[in-house]
Amino acid sequence: MTAVELLHGVDHLPIVKTLLWRDESATEKFARALAALPELRQAYIELQGDLGAGKTTLVRHLLRALGVQGRIKSPTYAVVEPYEPPGLNVWHFDFYRFNDPREWADAGFRDIFASSGLKLAEWPEKAAGCVPQADLVVRLEVDDDASRRVRLTAQTTLGAHLLHHLEAPNLAKVGP
Repeated sequence: MTAVELLHGVDHLPIVKTLLWRDESATEKFARALAALPELRQAYIELQGDLGAGKTTLVRHLLRALGVQGRIKSPTYAVVEPYEPPGLNVWHFDFYRFNDPREWADAGFRDIFASSGLKLAEWPEKAAGCVPQADLVVRLEVDDDASRRVRLTAQTTLGAHLLHHLEAPNLAKVGP
């Protein structure tokens, strides 16, 4: 029985963990650990936090860890940037400028979210009511010393599985 099958009966969601990233290398280390999990390939992850909190930096490190070569740019104006690392489809959304729910259908986002692959969304609250429930929510907050306090919330069985496998002691866990 796989860990996902074992967690299938989990009724204690959401599951929350808090990490502390003292510098960008901690962000990169987390991204590599997350990229190593095969289940990530079907996840929908929301990235929350103020401007400059490190959402796009985390996405860049994650995409590099997944094998994306070349330029990785923020989709702030395009709303979505697709990537095709080896054997995977990834879509990086930035809903910061998203204003009209009709854009959702017109842009084909419903089809993207229904397809297989990894979906990463910055500013998901701007598309509330359109996006599905995230498997994992990553909330980044900047501390006074420029470190990042990171709150990970698993909202689905897949998200719980991802959190369970991110138990490595080197991820600087600071809370439950």
